[in-house]
Amino acid sequence: MIQLEGVRKEYGTKVAVESLSLEIPAGQFFAFLGPNGAGKTTTIKMIAGLLRPSLGSIRVAGIDLAKNMLAAKEILAYVPDQPYLYDKLSGREFMRFIGDLYRLPRGQVEREIEAQEELFGMQEYLDELTETYSHGMKQRLVLAATLLHHPKVMVVDEPLVGLDPPSARLVKDILLQQTRSGTTIFLTTHVLSLAEETADRVGIIIKGRLVALGTVGDLRTRANVEGDLEEVFLRILAEGNAAPAAAG
Repeated sequence: MIQLEGVRKEYGTKVAVESLSLEIPAGQFFAFLGPNGAGKTTTIKMIAGLLRPSLGSIRVAGIDLAKNMLAAKEILAYVPDQPYLYDKLSGREFMRFIGDLYRLPRGQVEREIEAQEELFGMQEYLDELTETYSHGMKQRLVLAATLLHHPKVMVVDEPLVGLDPPSARLVKDILLQQTRSGTTIFLTTHVLSLAEETADRVGIIIKGRLVALGTVGDLRTRANVEGDLEEVFLRILAEGNAAPAAAG
């Protein structure tokens, strides 16, 4: 469902991502881990179509983003780490706006809004201006809006940042529900317990290079560690930091 072949991204003389080849099948929950500055957000923005790779190709559901970006975006949803809203719109108006962007029939949009309003527990504030929302309320609204068109692929960047425990649990449960319904999820997170509890496979990127890939069990074997994902990650990170960075 998501295919990256030989992807490289440069910012001037700096190489953020180097020789990244990766395939995520339909319905898989994939967690992409790495320290700050490793290339996670650059990768996720390339998959979402916000950045173009310097080299290589990216396909979503067989669609080459370089050749047909709009077709790919019709089946894709992107959830950034910071929710961006229009302060002078209510939550309901924002969701209608997103529905119009995807050219959904108004009747379908209203039915979806009603369903998402209940699912995310937004009844008390959906008709308030989003400038009054807390971070958690904004994150719920953005996630709800991305589900309006029933995306086949969700690209999610740090979804639990700033969320209280009930909101974090709700987001985790909804993401799991999406994969059970066949949606492919590409997630970046620093919350390693989230990755351990949800991901079918995990990839670890360090200094722009993919250094480990597999199930949590595979990574335990790779790192020769019997502990949780945090211990595994720290062992692989220590090894990766001893290796040279991606060459420019």
